[in-house]
Amino acid sequence: MDKKLTKSNNKMIAGVCAGFAEYFGWEVTIVRILYAFLTIFSAGFPGLLLYIVMSIVMPPAECC
Repeated sequence: MDKKLTKSNNKMIAGVCAGFAEYFGWEVTIVRILYAFLTIFSAGFPGLLLYIVMSIVMPPAECC
């Protein structure tokens, strides 16, 4: 079993949260809600910067 962390084809913005959800086997909606909650209620919105970095660093999902 050789899983890779990649962006998902199930995108809302860039597919980062969905990619993490698929990698860990979690529900996509829960990951998105938790990420939004942590980003809004953390000091200085570091989650926004982290999302931008991860959208650049994570490789795209394989087709089909």
